[in-house]
Amino acid sequence: MSSPATQDSATPEQRRTARRAVVASSIGNALEWFDIIVYSSLAVVISHLFFESEGMGQVTGTLLTFGTFAVSYLIRPVGALVLGSYADRHGRRPALTITIALMMLGTLIMLVAPTSALIGPAAALVILLARLVQGFSAGGEFGTATAFLIENAPDKRAYYGSWQVATQGIAIFMASGFGFALNTLLSHDALYSWGWRVPYLFGLLIGPVGLFIRLRMDETPDFQALQGERERAASSPGARGGDTTERTKTPRPALWCGPLAQTIVHSAGRWLTASGVVGLASMSVYTILFMPTFSIQNLDLPSWAAYLGGVVAGLVTLVGSPLVGHLADRVGPGKVMLVAAVVGMLAVYPLFLWLVGASTVAALTAVQAVLGAIMALYFGPMPALLSEMFPTAIRTTGMSIAYNVGVTVFGGFAPLVLAWLISATGSLTSPSIYYAAVAALSLVSLLIARRRYGVR
Repeated sequence: MSSPATQDSATPEQRRTARRAVVASSIGNALEWFDIIVYSSLAVVISHLFFESEGMGQVTGTLLTFGTFAVSYLIRPVGALVLGSYADRHGRRPALTITIALMMLGTLIMLVAPTSALIGPAAALVILLARLVQGFSAGGEFGTATAFLIENAPDKRAYYGSWQVATQGIAIFMASGFGFALNTLLSHDALYSWGWRVPYLFGLLIGPVGLFIRLRMDETPDFQALQGERERAASSPGARGGDTTERTKTPRPALWCGPLAQTIVHSAGRWLTASGVVGLASMSVYTILFMPTFSIQNLDLPSWAAYLGGVVAGLVTLVGSPLVGHLADRVGPGKVMLVAAVVGMLAVYPLFLWLVGASTVAALTAVQAVLGAIMALYFGPMPALLSEMFPTAIRTTGMSIAYNVGVTVFGGFAPLVLAWLISATGSLTSPSIYYAAVAALSLVSLLIARRRYGVR
């Protein structure tokens, strides 16, 4: 893993490149999450338009809506394998152009999707197709964009990496803002007939800007150095023989070995541990996204209430993540994340208990703001920590697999699990138990990452 330049040795050109990398990565990441968050935030509307029919109640329609959301996550690891390996073979920049183009396609399908009133049950299949395209693209986005950010950073890698999370805050803010505006400014009929499509139109207009910026970026210095090493190794007579590490005397895969094989076969412990680390980050996001459905169906709050809390949570994440990134550069990402995991594990049940007891807009907004703060504290340093766990040759593949396995297991199915827990137990605090369990698992994974893989 190449070492970044120190703060004193970083040139103005390196800093300009790093800032451009932030913009190039952030737009695609924000578009990805904007699409995901809009779908989750408008789950009640989408359920009615595409999944509910005669003889099917609201609960069943909601479960099918979130079930489609969850199924789309099953393809994310496939996207991680294909696009992550492509990025490690051919470069971060070309992979990023592919991911944002696929995101735009998924958004377009959602924008023009006919409802069940027009084509019957086939409408649900159109939504599933859109989610699968978007899921495949998202599978390669995080690992590639994070590697692109980190490898372009002359220093302060945790700070630059934290913009991956800050842009998710932007997406939460924008999507929740749309939800709030649509639910307060439009009539019920307008929202259900055309208003719900407006956020997708906005997302589709943003996509070409991100594609243009990514096409104008250069490849990262780390990958260029890796390519030079590969070319030298390919011209060496003994290049295909591999080597051994001095410390462990165990075989190290040679450079000719593909990044997919290197990651899955030789680094299984790394990506499995990293997947556990991702758990709480993903759970924090999707718990916030579950709140609109939770508050409307269970707390009898007005439909705009949770969107207001989402706006606050998005702002907290946007502002807080870079600040936490600065802190992580000083003390180490792992230390900051350990504190956040413990706080999340201990605080979530009292928060839900208070929310259910109070059942007010103010309480809901406060709970979402606290969840946003925990998300920023834990998720903000995570890109830097994950990048430390994988060398340049398999960094994108390793992070993509780890992130998407973690997101699929702990995030993609979270809304479905939370809705099912409430239905099965009758307890409105049951989502907090699942959140705390995921936090405990992530805490253990962090301890393993620090002890076994030497991350700070």
